Amino acid sequence: MAKQKKSFYNRVVPKFIRGPLRDRKQKRTILQYYSSLPAESVNNEERAALNYLEKNALCVFPYPFQHNYHREDISVYKDEALNLKYVLTDGKRLYFKRKSSSRGIKRNYNYLLIEQDLNSPHRYLNNDFDVEDNDILVDVGAAEGNLALSVIEKVKKVYLFETDENWIEALRATFAPWKDKVEIINKFVSDKNNERTVSLDKFFKDRENYTFLKIDVEGAENEVLNGCEDVLSSEIPLKVAVCCYHRPNDEFLFHERLLKRGFSTSFSHGYMIFDEPKTFFPPYLRKGVLRGEKIGKIG
Repeated sequence: MAKQKKSFYNRVVPKFIRGPLRDRKQKRTILQYYSSLPAESVNNEERAALNYLEKNALCVFPYPFQHNYHREDISVYKDEALNLKYVLTDGKRLYFKRKSSSRGIKRNYNYLLIEQDLNSPHRYLNNDFDVEDNDILVDVGAAEGNLALSVIEKVKKVYLFETDENWIEALRATFAPWKDKVEIINKFVSDKNNERTVSLDKFFKDRENYTFLKIDVEGAENEVLNGCEDVLSSEIPLKVAVCCYHRPNDEFLFHERLLKRGFSTSFSHGYMIFDEPKTFFPPYLRKGVLRGEKIGKIG
């Protein structure tokens, strides 16, 4: 009966009305939840996010830095030879899917810029946690490949894992100038091994050890970590940047896992709001990226 009511509601009420109504309801839920907690249990970072949310609409990044970015400031170009559109990032071409519209590219690239702002909770790197010269970078959930492109000149090798076949063509175009040190793998990364899925422990069994691991896979991060347990538990030097906001308890589970395996850890600055209905449970304010580093022993 509940599904029938929802289906009827979705048919009768247009999406452009349903969206704002849902956002307002979720905003109330978040504010009411934190107002019900003892004041001393809400830290200063959480309070800053809540103060912003009280005065603004529901958003992923509850901070004013996002207002520094504007889609209309982004230029989209077309590679006539490849019939693919791209933007320029630090003078390098970042290509997008073949069917992407210029409007969609502006929206997506603007979001990438916000996501990797120095003040963003979703930023992978900072001054104390960076990709170093001659690192071997493994990017699980590469999508556009913006992280790898930002460090491509200094890395020794890049492995880009991306499940969306529509991104593969764009990634090949983006990294064509560095194709000698970039490998693109169109597979799911998990803790299983079959025709479409591979674990990092399996994939790198006979390859040189990677030194930097980034994981952003829409809620499947735990399975990726399970599949690289051999490396995480070893004494191999390694940095890990893993997204921990997709599911309610990931930040605590991942933090505990890395600590137990000898990593020093830190979280990105601030909090994110991930309003996916299936995982919209406390804590509503979640850390975006967990950074872990193990000095280890070489050899």
